[in-house]
Amino acid sequence: MRLPLADTHAHLNDGQFEADWQEAVERAKEAGVTQIIIPGSDYETSQRAVEQSEKYAGLFAAIGVHPHDAKTYSEEVRLRLIELSSHPKVVAIGEIGLDYYYNHSPREVQLAVFRDQMQVAAETGRVVIVHDREAHADTLQILEEYAGVVRGVLHCFSGSTEMARRCVELGYYIGFGGTLTFKNAKRPLEVAREVPLDRIVLETDSPYLAPVPHRGKRNEPAYVVEVFNKLAEIRGLSHAELRSQLNRNVAALFQIYAYNQ
Repeated sequence: MRLPLADTHAHLNDGQFEADWQEAVERAKEAGVTQIIIPGSDYETSQRAVEQSEKYAGLFAAIGVHPHDAKTYSEEVRLRLIELSSHPKVVAIGEIGLDYYYNHSPREVQLAVFRDQMQVAAETGRVVIVHDREAHADTLQILEEYAGVVRGVLHCFSGSTEMARRCVELGYYIGFGGTLTFKNAKRPLEVAREVPLDRIVLETDSPYLAPVPHRGKRNEPAYVVEVFNKLAEIRGLSHAELRSQLNRNVAALFQIYAYNQ
């Protein structure tokens, strides 16, 4: 029997999926993708992720405030996230981090909110899903501050091979998505060749960053198969061997286990 795959980062709580998120889940299952983690961007989408995760055994939620929405973070939101973290389908705090490309929230606010949510992860014993866009030095500094206390995944990793090595040393996993299939994806390919195989997880970041051959379309969890195929090619591994290792990685990081629904 072919082992299933996991999409460790899919925004099924995004407005682009409002009309058909359940159909997207069914298409994913048909493609052999039986685990999907839905990350929050603010409290409302975090709560939505939890509600969606209750509908299917293979859906899980992450809760947190994205750097774009850091300006909406407050002590009330913090307390509500801590309360929500006890839900049995919540597997991570995320997505949290820094985004210096758009700067939708002031950088000093992003930094404070990222640190505080790392502390929430420490207090609740959850792993983190980290967003890092053009903020590599500050992101790594904060991960260093919580070394040995918090671990997780650098989602849609865009840093250097050297940064990836340091993140692995700190206990983090590296998340690869559709960018791995792009023709101009020199850095992701280099990192994917070098990262230890037992520290890789795959994702789509749906509805964004659809992989080849679906570029230009709305991304969805079924398309993680394309990322998987590319990684198997890069690493020269059989599909069976790679599926087995990726499932072990997901289990080790998020404490969820592969199965066929």
